[in-house]
Amino acid sequence: ILAVIRIGAVMLVFDPWVSVVGASIVVVIYASLGGLKGVIWADFFQYSIAMFGAVLAAIVAIRQPEIGSLSNLISNPVLADKLSFFPDFSNPSIYIPLLIIPIAVQWWSVWYPGAEPGGGGYIAQRMLAAKDEKNAIGATLLLNFAHYALRPWPWIIVALASLVIYPDLASIKAEFPNIDPEYLKDDIAYPVMLSKLGAGWLGLVVASLIASYMSNIDTHLNLCSSYVVNDFYKRFVNPDAEQKELVKMARISTVLLMVLSGALALTILDNATQAFNILLLSGAGSGAIYLFRWFWWRINAWTEIVAMIVATLNAFILVLLIDDADVATSILDGFTVKLLIAVGATTVAWLLATFLTPPESKETLRSFYRLTRPGGPGWKKVIAEARSEGDMIDEKDHGRAWEMPIQIICVFIGIIVVYASLFAIGNILYGNTILATAMFATAAVGTYLLFKFFSRLRAD
Repeated sequence: ILAVIRIGAVMLVFDPWVSVVGASIVVVIYASLGGLKGVIWADFFQYSIAMFGAVLAAIVAIRQPEIGSLSNLISNPVLADKLSFFPDFSNPSIYIPLLIIPIAVQWWSVWYPGAEPGGGGYIAQRMLAAKDEKNAIGATLLLNFAHYALRPWPWIIVALASLVIYPDLASIKAEFPNIDPEYLKDDIAYPVMLSKLGAGWLGLVVASLIASYMSNIDTHLNLCSSYVVNDFYKRFVNPDAEQKELVKMARISTVLLMVLSGALALTILDNATQAFNILLLSGAGSGAIYLFRWFWWRINAWTEIVAMIVATLNAFILVLLIDDADVATSILDGFTVKLLIAVGATTVAWLLATFLTPPESKETLRSFYRLTRPGGPGWKKVIAEARSEGDMIDEKDHGRAWEMPIQIICVFIGIIVVYASLFAIGNILYGNTILATAMFATAAVGTYLLFKFFSRLRAD
């Protein structure tokens, strides 16, 4: 929504509320009427339009007189310290927050929509809607390639070009004096760069950005309304509700969620970075739960509820009430310190909640085991208790090797494939042909091994 406000302010000279209301009405209509199927079809076309617009914007950006070509952009001295794939290892204040913290802490501890450690509702909703398990896995692999390896590069090219054409915010202000100072932040550079397009192409790219916005919003509205209806309304308010009433409540919650989101963007948030930080910190510390629930029977509903509440409170307090400069150190920037604080506080909170609340009933635990068959040492107690009562909940698994090690290998091979593809495309753009070939070869070998391991996993 913040991005729509910026685009509307620079390219269409709209007041913020006009951009928010105009961009939201259509999404609410088809997301509430079309449901998940409507959202999926809309996302398919919107992603295609958004990618075309992003590539076109990148092409126009490198053809600007200040640049001329992709090779000129890459060799521009302004970008000399910004093109490395790896951070400066001589400077701890750079490589620790950019490399060490994500690898050591962030990947397992932070929940983020679409990249939940151990899996989450955002992806699970789409996977469960697929034709079968094979299609669900294939579609998820395609998503990760398209989203992480392919999608970022047009944006990166435009961002690099903007550093050459507009080296600072003052240069943007000089060319666009009517921009409200409230919105003159770093995230204004992208819509400013889009103003370089001609009238016809500009309209197409604006349409692609609206498509990208709609694709993100409709997915979140559909997912969140399903939480409201299935996990709250049906469970606690009206367990006997018929489908017609549930659909009605889903549509009402979709509208309310859109209104709340728009109000938040218009009244509290200042820039996209702030919104991203709140989102990241609101999941900090809860990511481990989504991993542990597959390995440890003691995780219960209160574990997740407490983690969500504490993490959300942490996020708004740390982002809106505490300045980054007040907590930054000589090595760690302010946000990284906040991330570590949020992870620590939320983890302590959900661990206390886990041990201070009763475990799930044995019926619930056994049902969960039959559905997911998590296995491993963390579930031995549940299995042993069930078998002592004559309930062979592990009958299908008895005598078989635990498949989790192979599944974890598949996870890491998949990560290698996606990142090798990301770096391969980047090295082609940067003119590093040999390294690009090596990365593509790595991705190809990884893909082969991935499907080889998949074939070893049982389908029952």
